[in-house]
Formats: sequence, C-alpha cells, structure tokens
Amino acid sequence: MRKVVFAINISADGYCNHTDMIADDELLAYFTRLLRNASLLIFGRTTYQLMVPYWPDVARDQSAPEASNEFARVFNSLDKIVFSTTLKHVEGNNTRIVRANLAEEVLALKQQDGKDIFVDSLSIASQLSDRGLIDEYYFVVHPVLAGKGPRLFETVSPQGRLRLDFIGSETLQSGVVALQYRKRT
Repeated sequence: MRKVVFAINISADGYCNHTDMIADDELLAYFTRLLRNASLLIFGRTTYQLMVPYWPDVARDQSAPEASNEFARVFNSLDKIVFSTTLKHVEGNNTRIVRANLAEEVLALKQQDGKDIFVDSLSIASQLSDRGLIDEYYFVVHPVLAGKGPRLFETVSPQGRLRLDFIGSETLQSGVVALQYRKRT
C-alpha cells in the first residue's frame, strides 16, 4: 500500500508562510530527495496556483541555479491531482482536477501501485490528518519568527489527539531542522 506523506515548511513560531522561510540550495535539495520517493502530488487550488506555472517554467527553461533546476525537473515529472470545486483548468498532461470526496479518493489512490503520495496543501493535509489518512509527517522548522501566516491544521479541528512516532531528523547548514514522524498505529 502506498504511503501518504505530508511535508511542510514551518517557522519556529508555528506559521506556514513560505515567504518568510529560508529557501536555499540545501533546502531545495532536501525536498528534491523527498519527492524522489513520490509518484503523485496532491494539492488544493491555492497551493497548486503557487507552484504552477512557476516550477514547470523553471523545469523547461533550466535557467535557475542547479538546485532549483533539479527540484523543478523532479516536481514537473510527478503526476498531480488538484482538489478544487472552483478551478476550471490545470496545466500539464500529468495534472488533473478532482471534485470527488477527498477521503474516498485518497483511500483509492493508496490502493494503487506506485511510489508515495505527497500532500502539498495545508487544507488538504488538515482534512486527511483528521481522517487518519496521513502516514508520515515532515515538519521542516525554520529558525525564523514569522509572526504571521496560516498555521498547521487551523482549518480543521482534529476530532482527537493523534500520536506520532519519531523517525528521525536532519539539520541543515542554515539552521533548518527537518523532523520526520510516522502515524502511530
């Protein structure tokens, strides 16, 4: 069975505002390594529109620094699903819009062959976590006090406490600490 993995950048004070994070080559290389374990990315509309067309353009042009180019190539190669009721169209032949029930769709996707399924959206992750459908969490904590932005799981209040088992951590030169957890079974 495929794993559902949620990886998110978060400031030391608990915000997920990407504009305040440390986006260097080492961080991009870290996320590139994670994405190499995936065959599918799941987005909500807002996150999808933040990522596309930016990363596909970088993948096509290859004019950015090598770490950005490599991340873009890996990102662009993955299949993508956008859960949205308002989005009219998506870019790329490996991207589709799904308007079906999120939990049912993800349960069906987990049963299919392939690598991991990565969730790249706070709202989608909140809903999946609440239903116990996320298998692993990567909290990439930046040494920044952002003071603003969305917070983890603020859109859906968990029905109960979810215990996680610590798998490991990695500290980057910038002081970013990536924490990996598995859902306790």
